Amino acid sequence: MLKEAIILAGGLGTRLRDTVPQLPKSMAQVAAEPFLTYVIRHFLSQGIERFIFSLGYKHEIIETFLEERFGTINYQCVIEDEPLGTGGAIKLALGEAKEKEILVVNGDTLFKIDTNAIFSFHQQQHAECTIALKPMKNFDRYGVVELGTNSYVKSFQEKKHYTAGMINGGVYVLDTVQFMTEKFPSKFSFEKDYLEKFYSTKKIAGFVQDTYFIDIGVPGDYLKAQNELTYPKLELNTIDDNWTLFLDRDGVINHEKFEDYILHKDEFRFFDGVQEAMKILAPMFRYIIIISNQRGVGKGLMTEDDLADIHLFMNAAIEEAGGRIDRIYYCTSTERKNFNRKPNPGMALQAKLDFPDIDPSKTIIAGNKLTDMLFGRNAGIHTVFIASTNPEVSFPHPDIDLRFNSLLEFAKAL
Repeated sequence: MLKEAIILAGGLGTRLRDTVPQLPKSMAQVAAEPFLTYVIRHFLSQGIERFIFSLGYKHEIIETFLEERFGTINYQCVIEDEPLGTGGAIKLALGEAKEKEILVVNGDTLFKIDTNAIFSFHQQQHAECTIALKPMKNFDRYGVVELGTNSYVKSFQEKKHYTAGMINGGVYVLDTVQFMTEKFPSKFSFEKDYLEKFYSTKKIAGFVQDTYFIDIGVPGDYLKAQNELTYPKLELNTIDDNWTLFLDRDGVINHEKFEDYILHKDEFRFFDGVQEAMKILAPMFRYIIIISNQRGVGKGLMTEDDLADIHLFMNAAIEEAGGRIDRIYYCTSTERKNFNRKPNPGMALQAKLDFPDIDPSKTIIAGNKLTDMLFGRNAGIHTVFIASTNPEVSFPHPDIDLRFNSLLEFAKAL
């Protein structure tokens, strides 16, 4: 499984300069978010746990954005003192890499690939580099990549009008050890001086994925992205028993202690109406799953046995009322950047592994904190804010799809 990615975000954005002045290209505002937000969130939802951002032009803007918006993810920035080309930027970033195989993506392109699928293919091919290829029709902005019967690259064709073909989607799986054995200069083009130069002598493979693709490098596609990347609306009347409901625990199901933890079952108190709500929700969702941070264990204030006692008590009361909980995931880590700690999406990905028929597009997280809502965005799922303990949070809000005063109010709205 791929766990690390380089994001190339040092571009000048020359062709967007009139549309998006004074910003790095990846920071262009798209549907109320910097475009880079969508790139990071897609790859978080695919299980990427560590990011290396290769920055150059106005890098301070991106560094500030990352700290403010993605301060809980595990990332590092490398800064070009001068433009190094795509190859030089990758080579610089690889100095900070920890994994043998790494994903490389462009910060101004969103290609929603399945990283597990491309990585499995990359390993099967014993490839040095695998290019994610996007099938397209009637285009002249891109060149075409042709594959042989063995799925290795056969040729790169120049830009011209094509009625159909596969383009380089700007996403790569790279064997870092093999790549770094080449004596590249400090400045070079990854596309021209590596891919096009070595495809005939090295194992450079192509993996076709016909998934969503947008490159905001020109004004037309930048404007197109404004509509296409708006977060899909959550329509309650579309929910059926194919959907999954993730629930935060403290502050949604039970009263939470201010700046403290529920340490044993005698401190656990349901919110009014929760057991009724769970009975209503039970037949409406395929899975009902608790997703909870439990730092009290990590701090040594309670044991996992104490936590298990709380959950046994909670489950028994919910089942007695006619409800159910299918699984409980919790993170005990006190580390802010732990991948399993909300708002990072690790627990959602674990649930998807355990329940492969979970469809993120048909999944909701209901929580009482903005970290729960960020967890939802980072996992690629819908968000419902339960304003039980934080009624001051404004709505509409970019990370909240719907807002209710309680879990019971949400359940009755379905």
